[in-house]
Amino acid sequence: MTPDAKSHDLMYASSLGTDDVYVYTYPKGKLVGTLTGFGGPQGMCVDAKGDVFIVDNANSDIVEYAHGGKKPIATLSDAGYYPWDCSVDATTGNLAVANIYSASGPGDIAIYANAQGSPTSYSDPSLAYIYFCGYDNAGNLYLDGLYAGNYSFAFAELPVGSAAFTNIPVTQSFEQPGGVQWDGKYVAVGDEEAGVIYQIDGTGGTVEGSTTLSGAEQVYQFWIPTAKKGKKENQASKVLAPSQDNNEAGIWKYPAGGLPIKTVTDQYAFGVTLSRVK
Repeated sequence: MTPDAKSHDLMYASSLGTDDVYVYTYPKGKLVGTLTGFGGPQGMCVDAKGDVFIVDNANSDIVEYAHGGKKPIATLSDAGYYPWDCSVDATTGNLAVANIYSASGPGDIAIYANAQGSPTSYSDPSLAYIYFCGYDNAGNLYLDGLYAGNYSFAFAELPVGSAAFTNIPVTQSFEQPGGVQWDGKYVAVGDEEAGVIYQIDGTGGTVEGSTTLSGAEQVYQFWIPTAKKGKKENQASKVLAPSQDNNEAGIWKYPAGGLPIKTVTDQYAFGVTLSRVK
């Protein structure tokens, strides 16, 4: 990590080709660091301090780094599960981890109170796989995955204060579950195969709009930067996303989509997140 990395907004991009996480300045895309030692880094998320949580699927843990840090400051165990993605609740600091499956069967949502200690597990027997998750601004957690039995696309909510999922029918067909994130107005849900992000009314499951990431192929965990501190929350204007088949990560206009504004090299890219300088 370069000495000046901490003075920049930083884009983190995970690579399943090298099992490393590359760190770039945002929005210029200058490489300033490489984080190593992972078995299979996948989804990532950021808390209010700018700390970055990296899900390591192969090692069944979640590794935390400070903004621009070159060594982990904490590691959370997720033994027996294969984590795929994560999200931090802005209202509590709790860390939710989407486990796609476990050593013994279906996956679950593991929530670490204040991103520490051992998690509380939440599961739904109707879901065979849980892929991605994202908190909205009120502390409700949304997730996608595949239903048990027919393996069709599933979209669900774990409402704030509840221990049970609410399965939500969606007025859109999906080829494959993609990232889930609050965009300041809607729940943004990706179709990984199609390279499209849909804006969904979380309560009713109605699709209110869509964003096509032109040129992107295999879009897994994307990141929509929220407004900077002190600014009113509105629907975001940019989205950072991987393009796995192109061995790239990039920045697109949001929700307009179209061709990328900027791309960086990322071999077999999976996830992207943004940590802002404080």
